[in-house]
Amino acid sequence: MTTNTNDAHALKGARVLIVGGSSGIGLATALSAQALGARVTIASRSATRLASAMETLEGQAGSAVLDTRDAGAVEKFFTGQEEWDHVVVSAAQTPGGPVRDLPLDQARSAVESKFWGAYHVARAAKLAEKGSLTFVSGFLSVRPSASSVLQGGINAALEGLARGLALELAPARVNTVSPGLIDTPLWQAMDEAKRHGMFERVSAQLPARRIGTAQDIAQAIIFLMSNGFATGSSVRVDGGGAIG
Repeated sequence: MTTNTNDAHALKGARVLIVGGSSGIGLATALSAQALGARVTIASRSATRLASAMETLEGQAGSAVLDTRDAGAVEKFFTGQEEWDHVVVSAAQTPGGPVRDLPLDQARSAVESKFWGAYHVARAAKLAEKGSLTFVSGFLSVRPSASSVLQGGINAALEGLARGLALELAPARVNTVSPGLIDTPLWQAMDEAKRHGMFERVSAQLPARRIGTAQDIAQAIIFLMSNGFATGSSVRVDGGGAIG
């Protein structure tokens, strides 16, 4: 099935692959797509998280252990697969910090995870003629931070990659969703009191006056999958963070 209308219900029966679908934004997107009748497969480098996510999805999805940093593994995964109607890439590990303080091996690992991981998937994925590929970047691409320079650079590169791919892979569509600060499991490693305080401070500064949720971003991804006229677009869902 190929989705080429502006109706989210057109996702019914579509084959949807969500790389990074075991938690956070990816899992929220998987649940939303599943609710619309899509045939969802989630991929993650963590077998443990995949197993937990499959319980949330009530076992009604496919799953695969996949490390997008490994180009060979990505190519092997897509070999022999039938075409995907929609592929979403939200998997990434991007440590932050000032450029002069962040160890180079960590910096390279961040680029490998978020940029090259998406590149590997884009290179190997078999998309339906009018299917879609959606990346998840971040608003630091347009609102730089002195303490997260590398993250902003990676996000900008990812959005540039998507625009170029929208031309190369046409008529398949390629877009990017750019979140602001989102309350996901990535923040659980932070001390609870510090995390709560940070969320309160940021909420007060945002025009939306709240922190984003994974579901907020999932809604934007579903929109881009469903709208057959959206390609080469970067959709910010940041509570106004880029303008606040």
